[in-house]
Amino acid sequence: MSARHELLAALGPWLGALGLRLLAQTLRVRREEETVASRLAAGLPTIYAVWHGRLLLMAWLYADRRLRVLISRSRDGETVAAIIRRFGFVPVRGSSSRGGALGLRTLARALQSGHSVVVVPDGPRGPREVVKPGIVALARMTGASVVPVALGSSSEWRLRSWDEFRIPRPFSRCVVRFGEPIRVARDADAAEEEAARKEIESALRAVSWRVDEEVAR
Repeated sequence: MSARHELLAALGPWLGALGLRLLAQTLRVRREEETVASRLAAGLPTIYAVWHGRLLLMAWLYADRRLRVLISRSRDGETVAAIIRRFGFVPVRGSSSRGGALGLRTLARALQSGHSVVVVPDGPRGPREVVKPGIVALARMTGASVVPVALGSSSEWRLRSWDEFRIPRPFSRCVVRFGEPIRVARDADAAEEEAARKEIESALRAVSWRVDEEVAR
């Protein structure tokens, strides 16, 4: 690696975290946490599910809660991992394509130890807003509830990427909303797991639609 690339690798996470903090200071954010208020207060181990394209503000909004996050083993994933560490998140390296089984086992151990985790169920490469089965397996293995989360902005940029990654414009209005917890039975069979996958997908789409409606008013 050249000296220039080493410098960029070193500065990239610092600049990314700084940029997020500066942007966040300009935003008017409303938190709708009624469905999870008791869980947050009690620190109950929970699987928070958020679409890849709506992930940006999570690190700033819920900093220093020691949330575990499954992050791809790719080079981009390394940058993301370095950024979220600066907000007190704990990256767990792995994905559906690389190191997925190890990543799920690590998340399962975190949940069983009383920690909450964040899962991006359509990552790391899509299809966009389609839930993959890993989150269902994690919920079944641990007994932890899955809570859908969505973030919306009144004005935003959307990248030309597979996930249409969303970046709120400065001074926009934002809403973060949590859906109702979803349980997966430990003895669920294949058909019940698929039904749970569809339920989580539908709930994520519904809460995403709702925040988009709220910020559009």
